[in-house]
Amino acid sequence: MSAELRGVRSGRAIRAFEKIGYWVDRISGGHYVLKHQTKPPIVLPYHGVVKVGLLMSKIKDAGLTIEEFEKLLR
Repeated sequence: MSAELRGVRSGRAIRAFEKIGYWVDRISGGHYVLKHQTKPPIVLPYHGVVKVGLLMSKIKDAGLTIEEFEKLLR
């Protein structure tokens, strides 16, 4: 696991997913629901840092590797 994933704030993670075609569909409470034409939706909390386990799960749902996601963060 990369050290870079430990400090990813939710806004930064959302922007990374937007780079591969996700968009914010709606906001429900403190969570953003991201949609994609062909991939499953992703729900991320919009407060503070996203926990590593949750982020890794969402990266997998998006069909990305950790390395690919890290490149999107740059």
